[in-house]
This record gives sequence, structure tokens and C-alpha cells, in this order.
Amino acid sequence: MPLTDLGKRLTVPSQVEALSPLTGMPYVVVDAAGADCNLREPEVAQPACPVVAIVSPNAAQLPNVADVAVAHADQATEVVDAIQRNPIASMVLVRLLRHNDRVGIGDRLFAESLAYSTLQHGAEFETWLSARKLRASRPHPGTPAVLLDRAADELRVTLNRPSRRNAYSTELRDALCEALEVAVADETVAKVVVDGVGPCFSAGGDLDEFGEARDAGVAHASRMVRSAASLLHRLRDRVEARVHGACIGAGIELPAFAGQLIARADAFFQLPEVGMGLIPGAGGTASILPRIGRQRLALMALTGMRVDAETALAWGLIDAIEG
Repeated sequence: MPLTDLGKRLTVPSQVEALSPLTGMPYVVVDAAGADCNLREPEVAQPACPVVAIVSPNAAQLPNVADVAVAHADQATEVVDAIQRNPIASMVLVRLLRHNDRVGIGDRLFAESLAYSTLQHGAEFETWLSARKLRASRPHPGTPAVLLDRAADELRVTLNRPSRRNAYSTELRDALCEALEVAVADETVAKVVVDGVGPCFSAGGDLDEFGEARDAGVAHASRMVRSAASLLHRLRDRVEARVHGACIGAGIELPAFAGQLIARADAFFQLPEVGMGLIPGAGGTASILPRIGRQRLALMALTGMRVDAETALAWGLIDAIEG
């Protein structure tokens, strides 16, 4: 529909209520090429469903009502197909990003955790989970999940589960938090370098642990009490993240908090969680948002698209490429 038609619908409460996956409308596609981009009037509400806007290439301004902006109809179809596979997770994602775009870091992390914990008990995630063959987590006796190396005023924190592609497990999370707490407590640490051993920085959450959280309240409380995201944000002016290979889910959500994020040329970035019936849950809706904006973040998260290092640099997702 034309952008102006959507603007008119958003002034009528009954029509706003109809723009929801609960009423059979999981998305809206609008033609915004050459249109007035400002719909943020006092009487204009926001639809529950994602708004996908087709805009002019290299548009100087994006429609503020748009959750995702694409350049042509084929790209819109790709986004719409992804939304239709998991409409509830898609709705939660865009509404969370709208919220997080207006609030500070603490409120972003709190809202993300609530949303993620809720979706862990949703039908879309249960459907994804039922299609997986779960494996028991493998212990690593005597091998630290995170390595620490102190040289002068620099502390190097290295993810050390290469056989698991540094999957962000409970074990690795706890070890990372303990390492970062060292830097918080010791002000003589002027620089914290976070990197990972093995073929990639981190392939994201440990899928073998997915589905273990059966109590949404406890899951949310746990995420708030022990949060590598919060610690990285607190230390951000002292943190340099150095990433390579696959940086998936938590593998980009966490390093995006760093004041300086440097990627090797082989690095690539993905947010696959919506495809699982979830949303980014390691802090990505807080850390990536100010780097690339909510429309690009929504595009990444809804489609699970693979972003190479050059594109990431152009977007501002990373700060430099080396090697």
C-alpha cells in the first residue's frame, strides 16, 4: 500500500488493531519511494506487525514508521517470507527495537531479556526445538573456557572452546563474566582485548543448551544477574574486540559493545534467532542498535542474512578490518 494510506490507517484505532499477526496480518509492505517520510504525528499509532518499506535507492531519509527498508520488491519478498515463518517472533523483534531506540542501555537489556524469556516458551520456538536432535553438553575437565593473560596494563580475554566454535554456553558465559569482573575491579587495567581461538570468534549460543530454560521468570532473573553484556558496556571505553570467521548471534552481539571492534577480512556476521522463533538474546538489540540503526538491525535479524566484513564496515557494525 502507499505510505500515505498507511498513515491514514494509523489514525483509526480499530484499523491499528487489525495490523497484527493475531488478526491475520503479520506484516505491511508500503511503497515509500519519493514519499514524505514523516508519519510521527501525535495521533499516529504504531502497528503491531512489522512494516516493510520499499524506498528509493540511496534515499537520504527513511520512513520513520518503517521497521525494515528495502530497495525493491524482490528484497521485500525475502523479508516477508521470513516474517511469515515466525510472525510472533518477528512482531516482538520490531516492537522491541522501537522501544529500545528510545531508551538507555539498562532498559534495553531488561526489555530484551523479558522478550527473549517469553519467546522461549512460545509455539514458534517449540516447533524449531522439536525438529532438533539434542545432544548432551560435553564437559571440558581441566580446560578453562576463557583464557586470561595480563601484560603490563593490558588484559587479554580469550574464548577457549575451539572444538565447539566458542559456542556461548552457560560455562563460557560464566567464565567470561568472571574475566570481565577482573577488569572492573582493577582500574590499573587500561585495555581489555577480547578475542577467540580456533576457526572463528564465536558461532553463537550453544544449541545443545537451547530449551533447557523451563521457567521464564528464572531465565530472565538469571540473565539480569549475570550479564556479560552489562559488563562489556561498563568497560566499553577500555575494550577492544578482535573477531574472525563466524560471528553469529552472541558472537556479534557481545563484541558490538566494545569501544573498538576490529574484524579480520574473513569475518562474517549473522543473527539467526528469529528463524528459531526467538530474538537476539545476548544483548544485540542494545549493542548493535546504535551501530547500524533499527532498520538494518531488523533486516539482519528477520532474514538471518550473512553480512560480510566489507558491508559490516560500511554500515558501522565494525570499526576496522585487518588482515
